Amino acid sequence: MTAGLVIAAPRSGSGKTVVTLGLLAALRQRGVVVAPAKTGPDYIDPTFLGRAALREAVNLDPWSMSPRRIKHLAATQATGADLLLVEGVMGLFDGAADGNGSTADLAELLALPVVLVVDADRQSQSVAPLVAGFAHWRVGVRVAGVILNRVASTKHERMLVDALTATGIPCLGAIPRNPALALPERHLGLVLPGEVNEFDGFLAEAAAAMGDYVDLARFQAIAAPLDADVGAAPSLPPLGQHMAIARDDAFAFAYPHLLDGWRSQGAQLSFFSPLRNEAPAFDADAVFLPGGYPELHGATLAAADAFKAGLVAARDRGALLYGECGGFMVLGEALVDKSGTSHAMAGLLPVTTRIDRPKRILGYRRLIQSGDLPWPGHLNGHEFHYSSARQSRLPPLFAATDARGDAMPPMGAVIGRVMGSYAHVIDAA
Repeated sequence: MTAGLVIAAPRSGSGKTVVTLGLLAALRQRGVVVAPAKTGPDYIDPTFLGRAALREAVNLDPWSMSPRRIKHLAATQATGADLLLVEGVMGLFDGAADGNGSTADLAELLALPVVLVVDADRQSQSVAPLVAGFAHWRVGVRVAGVILNRVASTKHERMLVDALTATGIPCLGAIPRNPALALPERHLGLVLPGEVNEFDGFLAEAAAAMGDYVDLARFQAIAAPLDADVGAAPSLPPLGQHMAIARDDAFAFAYPHLLDGWRSQGAQLSFFSPLRNEAPAFDADAVFLPGGYPELHGATLAAADAFKAGLVAARDRGALLYGECGGFMVLGEALVDKSGTSHAMAGLLPVTTRIDRPKRILGYRRLIQSGDLPWPGHLNGHEFHYSSARQSRLPPLFAATDARGDAMPPMGAVIGRVMGSYAHVIDAA
């Protein structure tokens, strides 16, 4: 039976992503097969995790997904692996606006121990009450080890480790300060591995640091067995029997659990690249444009005549066209990029989106659909974008509330079987 661990931190910015990436690479180099996963709806970190593990990562989202789905996804992801390694989100107990969906919720649900990554910068003996507070805050969440990050010196390390002795929680390693162990931020904080110069060099540096400064054998020994697979929860139905799905750097954010669920229901999935001016399959009865970075490729998409003509042809033969976030932007008439340049998009929805005046919109959404999506009426999703949309008075695709249940403005637009919104749908509510 595969064992698992959760990597968490007291707060965002503690270095848990870098530590998790380094651990994945270091363990892989030692012949350990590690299956990566990410807490929550994030679609950036799983790309990094998959690159480090050489194995696709999955999202485990305790706010949007049922416990049964999470347990099944975790068990499926761990199949054939020696270890399931789950990176947390934000601080250990941080969740959505309603207080649910935290890394702690996931760790408790899966009965997995937590390794806490603590940023030791400008801190010494106070690390002990910090760790003790996290360890004893919630029954059912077991902090089984600590990795200290950004340690200034051997003297600093001794002070920290001595202080932690009183907590009874083992220190598994102390990572020195190293400017090379930093992932750069780019394009409003959103970065993919292929966009980070010399990512493989960074990963090698991170793996070496974990190998040198973390007791990997002790780390693995802390892991706890995963529960047996409880069986799959019903998946969202496919959008069609033959789904054409955009996939390239402009359309990179399709959740693996959705694709796998559609395949398991017998749908044929074919992929095409709008950036290479490829059209969706001529016989597809549904076209899915996932989220991504269309705003970074406005000129290329505007010139992709075959791609845009393929969308029009799909609409005209009655196929369902569905776009999420970036895909919704591309279904519109125009996209205004960061420099203020307007690029002509597919023109299937009278929507103009712009990112030259960025404002971050972020949060979970409860959605009630009013389109022809072959999904339940009530859905859970997530919204994360910096662009805004101006549209005519079209029927919206979703009525929406935030995580607290407070009403949000209607989302998206529908014209016949062409529809989209900024929401990334994750599961049935």
